[in-house]
Amino acid sequence: MMRARAKPTNLRTVSTSVARLGQHTREEREDRLAIEEPLEIRLGGRNISVVMRTPGDDHELAAGLLFTEGILTGRQEVERIEHRTDPENPRLCNVIDVTPRAAVVGLSERGWQRNFVSSSSCGLCGKLTIESVHLHAPAVDDGLRVSVRVLLRLPDRLRSAQAGFDETGGLHAAGLFDAEGRLLCLREDIGRHNAVDKIIGAALLNDELPLSGRILMVSGRTSFEIVQKALMARIPFVAAVSAASSLAVELAESSRLVGFLRGEGMNAYAGAERIVS
Repeated sequence: MMRARAKPTNLRTVSTSVARLGQHTREEREDRLAIEEPLEIRLGGRNISVVMRTPGDDHELAAGLLFTEGILTGRQEVERIEHRTDPENPRLCNVIDVTPRAAVVGLSERGWQRNFVSSSSCGLCGKLTIESVHLHAPAVDDGLRVSVRVLLRLPDRLRSAQAGFDETGGLHAAGLFDAEGRLLCLREDIGRHNAVDKIIGAALLNDELPLSGRILMVSGRTSFEIVQKALMARIPFVAAVSAASSLAVELAESSRLVGFLRGEGMNAYAGAERIVS
């Protein structure tokens, strides 16, 4: 039986005892697990969403989620971001409150994507949703062209920077690269969407939006929401080591999207003419 210790060894992982079994072997050993905990995100004290995430970079996650879901438009609308204790459960510190500036108006009318009192894993689908995304974030066409040589190097560069995955084998990663393949920012999380929101949130808090001329690389498959978040941040190129969903391809039709980026090849779902041999 696995017995997780009461206190985490660091922000992202916890130590546990496991029995390592083989056909003729049995060995007791220590292992590390990726921590998964809820984070309640509030805007001005109002509950917006509960996200299952790996602790760390919570300010970026909250800012990124609020931006990619159309509630915040930029760093200028944020007064401060603070961790708070849940008043109904003082022992729970997994609450983060984003305080908007007093001059910001119309926040209650924003949030065009979904009912936010939900888990971040809730999916989006349908033609209406695609039309809504393009209404708020039109397709990106910034002239970015990327070579096959640069793209083929991205998986190894992403993987070599995944310290959390090295510990646990259980964390996804998202990396932001420039057109020459230099890694600019990497975030890890139990959820792919959270890792992307952390990257975009970091850019928002550093006043680096929009992210024109950048490549977003994710360690798993590409869903509708990954492409949607990239469009909101004006990232023109999304790459993944695994497949893309049908809605992701449809949404990225006028952008650049590649999947199965591994070994010596890739599938170009959109924007193949912008990939230079």
